[in-house]
Amino acid sequence: MNRRDLIAAAAATGGALALPTPTVASSRASGRLRLGMIGVGMRGRVLLRELVRRDDVEVAGLCDIDAFTLNEALKQFTEAGKPAPRLYTGSNEAWREMLASADLDGVIIATPWELHAPMAIAAMRARVPVACEVVAGITLDDHWRVLRTQLETGTPYMLLENVCFRRDVMAVLNMVRQGVFGEMIHLEGGYQHDLRAVKFNAGVPGEAYGGGVEFGARGWSEARWRTPHSVDRNGDLYPSHGIGPCAMWANINRGNRFTRLTSYASKARGLHNHVVAEGGADHPNARVNFRLGDVVQTMIGCENGETVMLSHDTNLPRPYSLGFRVQGEKGLWMDLNRSIYVEGQSPQPHRWEEAQAWLDRYDHPLWQAHAADAEGAGHGGMDFFVIHAFVEALKAQAPMPIDIFDAVTWSAVTPLSETSIAEGNRTIDFPDFTEGGWRDRAPIFAV
Repeated sequence: MNRRDLIAAAAATGGALALPTPTVASSRASGRLRLGMIGVGMRGRVLLRELVRRDDVEVAGLCDIDAFTLNEALKQFTEAGKPAPRLYTGSNEAWREMLASADLDGVIIATPWELHAPMAIAAMRARVPVACEVVAGITLDDHWRVLRTQLETGTPYMLLENVCFRRDVMAVLNMVRQGVFGEMIHLEGGYQHDLRAVKFNAGVPGEAYGGGVEFGARGWSEARWRTPHSVDRNGDLYPSHGIGPCAMWANINRGNRFTRLTSYASKARGLHNHVVAEGGADHPNARVNFRLGDVVQTMIGCENGETVMLSHDTNLPRPYSLGFRVQGEKGLWMDLNRSIYVEGQSPQPHRWEEAQAWLDRYDHPLWQAHAADAEGAGHGGMDFFVIHAFVEALKAQAPMPIDIFDAVTWSAVTPLSETSIAEGNRTIDFPDFTEGGWRDRAPIFAV
């Protein structure tokens, strides 16, 4: 049995719904891991940087169809003084060759969204553990197929949702678990980020954020594949940054579950206005009908009585914010005003106080242990933690801290919200992907 089969077999031994006991910080070494990466665009190279700087990882293969992105990725190995990995390119199916021939202990998938499900399914069938960028799939059927493949093969699968590892988010998780806010009542989060300069560009390699009005076949980087989703779809297209932390705070799939969902979408103006402002009213893209509402809001009910509200807002001028709100019986925290109020403990009744002293007091042990390691990592250190969690779980043959049930539950918000909006804001029953297993599963993330 090679290392790859050993890892998969160990993960399958306890059964997919067994109560997991290892923690995300487990560090029992099992030798250097041979990892591959599919997709080394802008996001992929940020994650690759975390792999290259680790001594317990050998990057054995890189796959991408674009020569420019591969060359940019190879520079990281030169700068680190490490040998270059084998490259797989020249075909849209080159990634299959890597899965079949590279003898990998795991693979990172950082490709366009529509490729995540087929690539993850193929990797799991090849017994290669998966760390997949968000989202898990496009359609609801995609999510069921990814889940069933994982359950059938027992191959580990982790969703690379980095915001769950944000320092303030983890400190608040610590507060929630220690009862600072009392019983959870209401949670909010979302993806509120002006992406107009990401969704359009001039199609010049290396200038993905340089503005312009092109997308699709004439675009570059994310504008090539991400913007068409805004043309054809209307829903919360990117839910996991908001729903992931909310799910952890509410113990979703571990003693609690989502039960129902309702979504609303505003009218669409932002992307059209951007095209007109940048390219003029006569530009061909000014005639494109963008279906995605500028602001999409989704309300979700929980089995234990909490409510969760998500916002997706990427097409209008606005500062970045994930809009977190954690509210319990005794008080609440909000990230937008960086404030907290805890009844009986805050200095003045009915008045916000600055949250930083609380965040420092409840700083999560993982951040206390690894803040120096995360120095300089992408997204304020979050990318170190999400890669670290995957690598350490593989080495320890431990359950993934953000597992297959988390992945499909969080990502399914997208097709469910699309259905709700298309059917006149109908309330949709939320699938129970655990098929009742949520009642007996214990939290394992950052415990």
